[in-house]
Amino acid sequence: MKEHMRRFEKEKKIALIAHDNKKKDLIEWATKLIEEALDRKITKVLSGPLGGDQQIGAMIASGDIDMVFFFFDPMEAQPHDSDVKALLRLVVAWNLPMACDRTTADFLITSKFMQEVYEYKLPDYTHYLSRSIEKP
Repeated sequence: MKEHMRRFEKEKKIALIAHDNKKKDLIEWATKLIEEALDRKITKVLSGPLGGDQQIGAMIASGDIDMVFFFFDPMEAQPHDSDVKALLRLVVAWNLPMACDRTTADFLITSKFMQEVYEYKLPDYTHYLSRSIEKP
């Protein structure tokens, strides 16, 4: 598969997402390490079940998100698991860094790449998009 390059600028565009039981953990982590350390404005989207996950997904697909911090609760069944899975699939499809827990988030946010421009390989989905779809 051909690969194209995409670039993260020095200022990263970060999505912060959390299940209800993980919101407090994410807020504590984000306030300490993102808002204060990076002095960044935070843009809010809708709650997941009301379309927030789709808003984030659209931003990922259009290149408006550089990385995702999604603190989810592994011990709690979610009625919208298919939406969660779709969001995770998009992150992987677009080759974005993602943290799903506080420790991984710490590693990402303190990476040397957070302070500089970073170029990475973006899969070329031209073949997939141009495939022939047979009519029944």
